[in-house]
Amino acid sequence: VRKAHKAEGPATIRPIGTQLWLTVLTKALTRFLLPYHKQRAQGGTQGEARHGGGRSTKTRKGSSNKGDKEWGLPKSKITHLVFCTTAGVDMPGADYQLTKLLGLRPSVFFAGGTVLRLAKVLAENNKGARVIVVCSEITAVTFRGPSDTHLDNLVGQPLFGDGAAAVIVGSDPVPEVEKSLFELVSAAQTILPDNAGGIDGHLREGGLIIYILKDVPKLISKKIEQSLVEAFKPLGISDWNSLFWIGHPGGPAILDEVEEKLALKPEKLKPTRHILSEYGNMASACVLFVMDEMRKSSVKNELKTTGQGLEWGVLFGFGPGLTVETVVLHSVST
Repeated sequence: VRKAHKAEGPATIRPIGTQLWLTVLTKALTRFLLPYHKQRAQGGTQGEARHGGGRSTKTRKGSSNKGDKEWGLPKSKITHLVFCTTAGVDMPGADYQLTKLLGLRPSVFFAGGTVLRLAKVLAENNKGARVIVVCSEITAVTFRGPSDTHLDNLVGQPLFGDGAAAVIVGSDPVPEVEKSLFELVSAAQTILPDNAGGIDGHLREGGLIIYILKDVPKLISKKIEQSLVEAFKPLGISDWNSLFWIGHPGGPAILDEVEEKLALKPEKLKPTRHILSEYGNMASACVLFVMDEMRKSSVKNELKTTGQGLEWGVLFGFGPGLTVETVVLHSVST
């Protein structure tokens, strides 16, 4: 009976939608959830929106862009919703604090990679499930004038940006209708020990105050290889340059430290650096922006897979706490 309710194949990522303005998030979701014929029947949409990794597109009445039919199924097929944001009153949030308070295993918190893990579990254990994952971040609440006593704020304000992204996750794609982009093989999260306060955010009278220790880049790079070894040991992979990388663009210093620590070739973090330079650090939404950039550039450059022509890859994220998440990905043919 239990087997009958489970999917046959692994969870995969279907379409990816990205937005720079939260006010048009609903419009973005509607565009790639509604099949092409239904959008046309409704007379299309009007106006201008930033869509598909920052590309500005105009739609006229009776017209539609490629995103309208990327998924191919109606939104009535969505069975689960997973929403993530770090734009709350405290960072890290209540899940992190409860984990520490109760002495739980350090693997139960949320961010861009963790919501994909949850979506994977839902999709693989509920036959026919289609999970929409939404990551939405607004950092305007952190904006304020400079302070001589709080230099952390000067680091955060030029670094962080607003953004929202959504993906559909499901198993057993409908033939000739749904096309997978990446397979979610495994996912793991952990809280780095003895690093509390590395990145924090607390709501105060002046708004959401961000605290960032200057040692954060070294703290993350110091622990990254251990996470990679644990994730890829079952696959027998230890050459980190043999992977495609979907890294969280936390900041130039962090990316430089990770690149040096793992002896990565410069092109490995190129998609991540591109998103950072164009849109900044959008917290949980970032890795979905990078994923979208990678699969599009792979098609544009006529590479054989969605992962820059490579078979295996890693989605690597980090955030308040310090917390680290690792998702093992398998690419598909372009």
